[in-house]
Amino acid sequence: MKNFKTILDVRSIGEYAEGRVESSINIPLDQIQERLDEIKSLAQPIVLCCQSGGRSGVATEFLTKEGVNCFNGGGWEQVDQAIENGELCLEN
Repeated sequence: MKNFKTILDVRSIGEYAEGRVESSINIPLDQIQERLDEIKSLAQPIVLCCQSGGRSGVATEFLTKEGVNCFNGGGWEQVDQAIENGELCLEN
């Protein structure tokens, strides 16, 4: 089981509006670099997600190099299912 404190969804605003993990935060991939300070202020570790895991993988690689404690959770529906199944656990 992996523990996390924040869920960061890097899909577009429109994609996020169509469905998301409850309590996730939406910062689209193309805004990650300019919002780095905001992301660094989030409770860590952070699990990233997108539609299939590709964009969240890119974001995870960038953020890890910037010192953010994060990991790629894959697609948002996978993350949602992993939380429901107890494979991912939100730390208080």
